[in-house]
Amino acid sequence: MSFLGVDASLTGRRWIGPGVEIERATEVLVQQTSHPLALCQVLARRGVTAAEADQFLAPSLRDLLPDPRSLRDMEKAATRFLAAVKARQRIAVFADYDVDGGSSAALLLVWLRDMGASATLYVPDRIDEGYGPNDEAMADLAAKHDLIICVDCGTLSHGPIAAAVGADVIVLDHHLGAETLPDAVAVVNPNRQDEDGTLAHLCAAGVVFLMLVEAGRQLRDAQVSGPDLMALLDLVALATVADVAPLIGVNRAFVRQGLKVMARRDRAGLAALADVARMDTAPASYHLGFLLGPRINAGGRIGQADLGARLLASNDPHEAASLAERLDMLNTERRDVEASVRAVALDQAETRGFDAPLVWASGAGWHPGVVGIVAARLKEASNRPSVVIGFENGIGKGSGRSVSGIDLGAPIQRLAAEGLLIKGGGHKMAAGLTVAEDKLEAAMARLAELLEKQGAHLAGAADLRLDGLLMPAAATVELAELIEQAGPFGAGAPGPRYVFADMQIRFAKRVGESHLKISFGDGSGVKLDAIAFGAFDGPLGPALENHGGARFHLAGRLDINSWRGRQSVQLRLEDAAPA
Repeated sequence: MSFLGVDASLTGRRWIGPGVEIERATEVLVQQTSHPLALCQVLARRGVTAAEADQFLAPSLRDLLPDPRSLRDMEKAATRFLAAVKARQRIAVFADYDVDGGSSAALLLVWLRDMGASATLYVPDRIDEGYGPNDEAMADLAAKHDLIICVDCGTLSHGPIAAAVGADVIVLDHHLGAETLPDAVAVVNPNRQDEDGTLAHLCAAGVVFLMLVEAGRQLRDAQVSGPDLMALLDLVALATVADVAPLIGVNRAFVRQGLKVMARRDRAGLAALADVARMDTAPASYHLGFLLGPRINAGGRIGQADLGARLLASNDPHEAASLAERLDMLNTERRDVEASVRAVALDQAETRGFDAPLVWASGAGWHPGVVGIVAARLKEASNRPSVVIGFENGIGKGSGRSVSGIDLGAPIQRLAAEGLLIKGGGHKMAAGLTVAEDKLEAAMARLAELLEKQGAHLAGAADLRLDGLLMPAAATVELAELIEQAGPFGAGAPGPRYVFADMQIRFAKRVGESHLKISFGDGSGVKLDAIAFGAFDGPLGPALENHGGARFHLAGRLDINSWRGRQSVQLRLEDAAPA
């Protein structure tokens, strides 16, 4: 049964309220803990029991950090790494071009700098070289270095790692592994097929951090002091959120503690990036995913691939400011390129139908740097796994994004093994692929078949999950701060979404190209501000801007807005329906 009777909102979605089980669990939490109802609602939805509540609300890295040695090859990786540092050997870091790769590389570069050592950074060009190690780059690095560390890549790179003649190779990765591993000194990856999956939720930066924890342990055993690892958690938090790793287990502690470190503005690169992004509040998960992450990614998408990693590793405020400005400009260019591809891709995918187990689109000349973002937009519009592919000279480079509960990486890897893709791999929520144009239709049909077996066609394509009703007078800073105790929120841990029912819009204004700012109330004199990002990319913006005095149910999440030292609550508006 739909919530408030909304079967088709302004964005075409059915609203679903909390189930009976959640309501019962909430009642139990209220009775057995001293926590308020609003907080208990969030805990109940996360499956937290009364006995677990206090520890959940104060996630401690000390309590949640796994033993690094629980991952295969970890001890070997740290031992070889420290041997290179001690012997002053030449080290190279081969990193992926996204935020996780850049953060992973920066973790190593900063750690090494603190130890009085250095390393060569190598980030492949997305268009010329593609994802991951390649034979030529690895052979060139091996000729000049003793140790190559591949971060956020390398698990499937059998040939390129074999080409690194004369150098040892360590792989620190999280992408899905195959039945065989490359011939490296160590392949540390929680998604190796011989791992138990306990730490499968880690991003690559989380794996790198655990390797540095193990390195610190070995240094202490040798009575040598190492760098302050807690000061590196801002980089781990950034990667965890930007790579859409689920905020469960140790990832919650990484992000919670990392945000505190980031708020100190000690890292020149992140401080400069926050300034160009006009961040005027304490950092939250939202800022990492939507303000900082896209700018760092912009270098790898349409600019110079190593800009993000260089920014994150920089300790020079002037260099950091220059790199941040460059990335901000590239991000603006990226948005323009993305907009042109997105419009065509959405139209093409919608024509095929959003109710299929796979939603996909392809086109000639689509920039490889934006296909992943457009795939994410298709996923959001359809609530289905989505793939977008750009073709050049008969070869397509694509990117896919999945929905909760559906593994996209394994089926894409299977297609590569079956010969329908030139190559492909990734993890559950995101994957990349290369496909010949004459095999496109067959590959997409086979992928849809494999996803259907997982139930990808069963999810309600137009369901918006809601946690309950709120009145404007109840939406206080205190409530928002209370709810934030159950955070951080993000992938695998969505923040609560509330409905303000039967509201009157007092003010509506378009902001920038596609955003909408409104003020609304219930007639009692209490007003609340709201911002709807990308509202004019669909029907939400025009309908609310031209409301004509009509009343609406408004759905979204609460944010704390800071301006000139004053705090207020703002609704991040996601949907609306006529009252």
